[in-house]
Amino acid sequence: MSESLPTREEALRVLVESGCSPRVVRHCEAVAVLAAQMAEACGRRGLGVNVQLVEAGALLHDLGRSKTHTVDHVVEGARVARSLGLPRPVVSIIERHAGGGITADEARRLGWPAKSYVPRTLEEKIVAYADKLVEGSRRVDIRRTARRLSEELGNRHPAVERVWRLHEELSPLVGDPDAAGHCA
Repeated sequence: MSESLPTREEALRVLVESGCSPRVVRHCEAVAVLAAQMAEACGRRGLGVNVQLVEAGALLHDLGRSKTHTVDHVVEGARVARSLGLPRPVVSIIERHAGGGITADEARRLGWPAKSYVPRTLEEKIVAYADKLVEGSRRVDIRRTARRLSEELGNRHPAVERVWRLHEELSPLVGDPDAAGHCA
């Protein structure tokens, strides 16, 4: 694949050919729809956001689920994406979408390459946030996601706080994604 962004069709083909289940593909499609809406809302507010990158990254964010359904799917997905020659910004979205991000210290404890997996760019943040608002292929409230993470990781886990910070940072930019199931 070239350094140009994959089209929707190319991204879906990559997911299927890599071995992602139909359920994972449907989830990625739902995240991509919401993420594109969020990116367009940011654009209407005059923020420089690459909507095509957001859509491609959102479609491919769970590429690593073709190999594992653990949190390690972000590292595996980035590895697969690099092997396919996907553009670096897409690889970064795949690497940085878990929770509200994973710090270098947390990555080291997970046995991952020691670096930060916290979303930095607006595009990375939009995909990570949209992913927190889609369970399966259904839209969910951010409170449901935070509650689930709290149950899994513990109420005071820093990852839960990062999800809330992501929500607080992006909801003013994208409108209230929990209101009426769509963005402003």
